[in-house]
Amino acid sequence: MTASPSDASRPTPPPGVPLADRGRPPPGTRRRLSQGLGPRRFGAVNWLGLWSLYVKEVRRFLNVATQTVAAPVVTTLLFLAIFTLALGRSVDVVQGAPFSQFLAPGLIMMAMVQNAFANTSSSLVISKIQGNIVDVLMPPISPGEMVLAYAAAGVTRGLVVGLSVGVAMVFFVTVEIHHLWAVLFFSVAASLMLAVIGILAGVWADKFDHMAAITNFVITPFAFLSGTFYSIERLPQPFYDIAHLNPFFYMIDGFRYGFIGSSDASPWLGAAVMTAMNAGLLLAAWILVRRGWKLKA
Repeated sequence: MTASPSDASRPTPPPGVPLADRGRPPPGTRRRLSQGLGPRRFGAVNWLGLWSLYVKEVRRFLNVATQTVAAPVVTTLLFLAIFTLALGRSVDVVQGAPFSQFLAPGLIMMAMVQNAFANTSSSLVISKIQGNIVDVLMPPISPGEMVLAYAAAGVTRGLVVGLSVGVAMVFFVTVEIHHLWAVLFFSVAASLMLAVIGILAGVWADKFDHMAAITNFVITPFAFLSGTFYSIERLPQPFYDIAHLNPFFYMIDGFRYGFIGSSDASPWLGAAVMTAMNAGLLLAAWILVRRGWKLKA
């Protein structure tokens, strides 16, 4: 009797194996398969999920770098040219520095915070409108990890834009760094603050009109009226005292201190204000995301 082709293709069992055990998987195979197909175990922090969401958000703005990075550079350089040409001759020195050197840090900071806010807020609003916010809510990512990933991506965009603007300004303005710690701290702290505010705004907003309202009536006025283009020492009472209640003032003033070596307020007070603001905003964002307010049906 000749063997069929199917019989010839079967592996020959090793000698000594009982007939009843032939064809069974090796010992431990089922246990290993059940472990591989079962739920994945994470530690206290899902670092893989956090990193994946962060990379996704960073790639989102890098894919349109002409809009998200190059455009703010051009806009900021236009601000620099207009204010320098309009006021450069009438205002020679501000806080012991030429007007252009005084103005440059404020413009860099303004570009950083606006883009940090735009990155987180636009991402959440677009996801809610398109209905793919569920792709972020379904994976095993905790509310804290979700907030940190979005905030870190917003900070990254703010720093990328700030660095790009600073490099471009070197060709037009003398840029000197007197206190590196202040430049690094206030750039990261300010970007983080606006990134988290963007998360709060993105959670609250239901359409793009809501985001435009927050940008036009909250972010832009606070940024423009915080000493970006002038020293608050020129303000009369009570506007001088009111300016000290604006958290945007401390981040711009502290950032400028790192470049020109002088400031309207103590940089240590500004660092304390920024730290307290970021802690409170992160807590508020974590609470809203944890509750799923306006995120879950």
